[in-house]
Amino acid sequence: MKILMVCLGNICRSPLAEGVLQRKIQEAGLNWTVDSAGTNGYHLGEAPHRLSQKVALLHGIDISHQRARRFKAEDLRHYDLVYAMAGDVIDDIRRIAGKDHSPAKVKLLMEELHPGENMDVPDPWYGPEPGYHQVYDMIDEACEQIILKYANTVKSL
Repeated sequence: MKILMVCLGNICRSPLAEGVLQRKIQEAGLNWTVDSAGTNGYHLGEAPHRLSQKVALLHGIDISHQRARRFKAEDLRHYDLVYAMAGDVIDDIRRIAGKDHSPAKVKLLMEELHPGENMDVPDPWYGPEPGYHQVYDMIDEACEQIILKYANTVKSL
């Protein structure tokens, strides 16, 4: 299973999601890969935001090695699932992917916990540190659900 986490700049939410899911994959003994990307390309090559790194480290996850990259249409062919952090990110994915867009592969991360509610993971970029903790908690719960939902399905294939 190959999973891609996507937000706008690939420095706040999606790096956290990549790190959290990677740790859960390792703990579950799964042979999955996870990566992250951003749709706006404003932070290409940058490390995750310092507060995303701080919050991740508080939970024993080091995301400092990650570097922002831009989402590209080919990602939809390469990854089995693409999780967007917010509705505007899904719109960007659809625009970038064009004819390659695959609605069956792309969904909001929070759909795993709250199906049909179209819930976004809020962008903590402009806010204080507590917003990063809130985002971490949301992502952690959703990633746990991904493991629970897909681990047995993938193992049986």
